[in-house]
Amino acid sequence: MDRYPPIAEHGMVGDLQTVALVSSGGTVDWWCTPRFDSPSVFASLLDSERGGHCRLAAEHPDGDGMSVRQLYLSDTAILVTRFMGPGGVGEVADFMVPVDSPEPTGRHQLIRVARVVRGTLPFVLTCRPRFDYGRARHSLALADGHAAVLRGPGTDLHVQTTGGITLRADGDDVTARFTLSAGQAAAVVLTTADGGAPAPQVPSLSGVAEDLERCRDFWLSWLRSCTYRGRWQEVVNRSAITLKMLTYAPTGAPVAAATMGLPEQAGGERNWDYRYTWVRDASLSVGALIDLGFVEEAHAFRRWLRDRVEAGGTASGDPLQIMYRVDGDPHLTEETLDHLEGYLGSRPVRAGNAAADQLQLDIYGEASDALVVGRDVGAIRGWKALSGVLDWLADNWDRPDEGIWETRGGRQNFTYSRLMAWVAFDRGIHAATEFSRPADVERWTAARDAVFEQITERGWHDKRKAFVQHYDTDVLDASLLLMPRVGFLSPHDPDWISTLDAMDEELVSDSLVYRYDPAASPDGLRGSEGTFNLCSFLYVEALARSGRLLQARHAFDKMLTYANHVGLFAEEIGPSGEQLGNFPQAFTHLSLITAAMALDEELSRASTMPSDGGTRHPGVHGFKVPPETSDGGNEGD
Repeated sequence: MDRYPPIAEHGMVGDLQTVALVSSGGTVDWWCTPRFDSPSVFASLLDSERGGHCRLAAEHPDGDGMSVRQLYLSDTAILVTRFMGPGGVGEVADFMVPVDSPEPTGRHQLIRVARVVRGTLPFVLTCRPRFDYGRARHSLALADGHAAVLRGPGTDLHVQTTGGITLRADGDDVTARFTLSAGQAAAVVLTTADGGAPAPQVPSLSGVAEDLERCRDFWLSWLRSCTYRGRWQEVVNRSAITLKMLTYAPTGAPVAAATMGLPEQAGGERNWDYRYTWVRDASLSVGALIDLGFVEEAHAFRRWLRDRVEAGGTASGDPLQIMYRVDGDPHLTEETLDHLEGYLGSRPVRAGNAAADQLQLDIYGEASDALVVGRDVGAIRGWKALSGVLDWLADNWDRPDEGIWETRGGRQNFTYSRLMAWVAFDRGIHAATEFSRPADVERWTAARDAVFEQITERGWHDKRKAFVQHYDTDVLDASLLLMPRVGFLSPHDPDWISTLDAMDEELVSDSLVYRYDPAASPDGLRGSEGTFNLCSFLYVEALARSGRLLQARHAFDKMLTYANHVGLFAEEIGPSGEQLGNFPQAFTHLSLITAAMALDEELSRASTMPSDGGTRHPGVHGFKVPPETSDGGNEGD
């Protein structure tokens, strides 16, 4: 077993309140419970020795490696890891039955089913929890060989087996070895519960089979609401399921990613905790969810967002802050877990997120857009709260801030922040006018127009012929790929086409897009980073809307090759095509969906396959063939 499997070598299962990662070798190496942002029970992904794990896998009779394949059952969140060797073919199915309830629960169940479909195979089970990010000790109480409880501070982990698996103590942990032949199955049920809560009912194979069918039926039924019928149905479905798994059902708030501490550069310091709800990311998902047909999910988040607008009381003192816990708690104190080695030695490992206190004015634009996009501005009290926020923004939009990328290198006048201030005023004006809401529309209009003038005068760089990251630089920024989508300018505007060309030249590496150049625009952190998958999919969308359909489709098809074996994306792609950063990342899967829908729409609109709209990437679908050299050889591209 690899001490640290590649980030991409994982699938995810979840019950809509928590998720677990399962490596392609059958190891649960990440599980925080009872919520996404709770302390971990298993975290060997961040420290192979101290983090804790649960492994269930078939083993080669001679100790050699098995051939392993991992997949999801189609259109579900049931993860199957298949083991193939000379003794036969076996598999482990991992799943959690969704708890689609408005009430939080302290009890969560991860079910692991082993079976053999051909021949005979030995299996091994090791369950070694390490509570509270590996900081807390636990005790073991082993019952009759088929049930054990491992007690940590405030949380119990029940391990129950059926199908002939006999548990044995290994210090304060449990292990088992068993053999299955074709047609036989066994199950391990892991249940976390509040400390001292009654033990769960003893499982049976028939009961486990019923749970698996309930899980399968939930996901198939949920996907029936999806209205997308385009060219990338399977890919969009997988991304939609991923977004749903990362959404906390009791409040409707999605987290940015399942994990914390996974590095943007192996061995580096860019290791953040993403298990919280970013106003920006979640707000931008609302329109996509409505377009996909998942209206209830969109409305659930909008209710959560309205509650945040009404509540105020942020840690920063501003009307909104950039991120919250899934229950709306604004306090995300950051601590360093020095006892953890970090993934591949990437330290520090951080829990909590100090960026919550940053000033990022763009969030008011994304939030305003989300609140009005469904043509429902909410109750009168909600409208008054939103109009109060816009009144505050009218006095504060012209302040330097930390910007969308949460840089720790000082505040600037970021163009994207101004862009989204324009969006906030624009959406507020339209809502107040269309729905006859009381508001200081004249003041908002004056602010909106002032922002427009400032962006076009100071955010535009004459020498670069492009909109730039902030007013005191010539550095480009991929966040501005959203300019056409939000309606600030047309995707065919000459200034936008010029900006897109400049990004092509500076930020794009094949189909991959850097968010900006940290060397040219220092962000206060050491080390480098990969290309941002979010930005790469925003680039596809921008190309499609600008009429560069061949280039857009080629870039999209290439991006899909960077997905892992079960269709999941982390935050970034490294120089060797490896996935980097927290995993899986919701914003990436959201931008994949919006790119697919935009590309589908534009391809369907075109009566015939168009030329590439003036792109400077010649060749079929943007593929360049190097010119022939004088000696008959080929020059490098």
